[in-house]
Amino acid sequence: MGEMTTFPSNGHTCDGYLAGDGTGPGVIVIQEWWGLVPHIKDVADRFAAAGFTALAPDLYHGESSTEPDGAGKLMMALNLENAAKDLSGAVALLQQKTGRDKVGVVGYCMGGGLALVLATQRPDAIAAAAPYYGAIPWASVQPDWSALTAKVVGEYAELDGWASPEAAQALETQLRELGKDATMHVHAGADHAFFNDARPEVYDAAASATAFDRTVALFRDTL
Repeated sequence: MGEMTTFPSNGHTCDGYLAGDGTGPGVIVIQEWWGLVPHIKDVADRFAAAGFTALAPDLYHGESSTEPDGAGKLMMALNLENAAKDLSGAVALLQQKTGRDKVGVVGYCMGGGLALVLATQRPDAIAAAAPYYGAIPWASVQPDWSALTAKVVGEYAELDGWASPEAAQALETQLRELGKDATMHVHAGADHAFFNDARPEVYDAAASATAFDRTVALFRDTL
């Protein structure tokens, strides 16, 4: 089990859930639009159990929602400049805790999009990115894909109407044309948020197991 911690984020502070003893490589776990809810803390614990030092930053700074309307409002109101500072601060904390320069990032839903954004903003540190059904819903945020140096292995869902398989494949093509190492996997019969076992209406145990094992392998290979 991990614990809450506070870390500096470029003149401010951010709280986060830290799991692992610092001996394993660092992995940032980025929340869904719901916030830093128990499910995301549990995911961080799973990565810690797999041998990593996992940090899930609280990008909503104490707010969360259990209703889609509330979650959508929180997501669209997210200050992206501050979120970037918080995520960069998370990178620094993991570098300090682990003594390693390279960090991995995994994110879910909104967090999947932010995982890709972070990889373009901190190519000096992010060696691997695993977006799960991640899309970038903010029109003002268009990552500089040319800056990406991380290996990207994404996990998407066939029945996802938000981060669609077509969008995932288009991004894979775009990144490969830029010479990037990117592969987007689409899970047949799975829906958006298939990894969230706190939502039985969409959870897919088989797809989740396959995706998690692949993400762990990605981080072990690159970190």
